[in-house]
Amino acid sequence: MIQTVILETRAGTGGDEAGLFAADLQRMYTRFATQKGWKVGSLGPNVVEITGEGASDILKHETGVHRVQRVPRTERAGRIHTSTATVAVLPKVSPVEVVINPVDLKFDIYRAGGHGGQNVQKVETAVRITHLPTGIVVSCQDERSQFKNKEKAMDVLRAKLYQMMQEQQAGSVSSLRRQQVGTAERSEKIRTWNFPQDRVTDHRLGIKSGNLESILEGNLDLLLRKIPNK
Repeated sequence: MIQTVILETRAGTGGDEAGLFAADLQRMYTRFATQKGWKVGSLGPNVVEITGEGASDILKHETGVHRVQRVPRTERAGRIHTSTATVAVLPKVSPVEVVINPVDLKFDIYRAGGHGGQNVQKVETAVRITHLPTGIVVSCQDERSQFKNKEKAMDVLRAKLYQMMQEQQAGSVSSLRRQQVGTAERSEKIRTWNFPQDRVTDHRLGIKSGNLESILEGNLDLLLRKIPNK
C-alpha cells in the first residue's frame, strides 16, 4: 500500500555534534527512500515528506532517540563524544481530517536564507506559520513559490495537530511526538551508533550490526533485515 509520512529529525543533547548527527540521519533516510524508489520531498531544513509502498510500516519503527558515539569533526584531541538526535515519523493528513480555523494562524513571510545566513532569494517566499492556540510553529523555504511553501508548511502543521488530536482522544498528557522522542536524554535511546566499534545497536530488540558507515549512507536494509517482522 502506498503510504505518506512526514519524517522530522532534530538535535538532542550534545550541542553542535547533535545537530550534525541529526543531519546525518535525515540524509540516511532520504537516501534509503530514494534507493527503494520512494518519492522524497523537502518540507524544511529538518523535515521531509516520504511517499512509497509501505513507507509508514517501515519507518514508524525509527521514531525515538538515536545516540551517537564518535569523535566530532571539531575535536582536535580525538576524544569520543556522546550526543543524541531525535526522529519523529508523523502521518500526512488531509484538510478534511484536520480542520484549521484561519483566525488561529499567524503568518510570517520572509526571504529564504542559505548557508551562513545569506539570503538566497531577493523576494520574500519563505513562510512561517504559528498556530496560536497550541503554539506550534512550522516553516518552509525550499520552494521559490510562496504559495507552495505555505502549502508544505500547512501539511506539517496538520500532521502535528493530528497527533495532538490522537493524543487527546487517548487521554494522554503528553503529545505523541513526545512519546516518540522523550526528552532526548542520552539514557532514552532506541538505537546507539558507535563509530569507534563500527556497531549499531537496537536497544529495543538487542540487535547489533556492523557496517555502520554503509548504513548511514542509506543502506538501512542492512539493519532492518535483522529486525523480526512485527
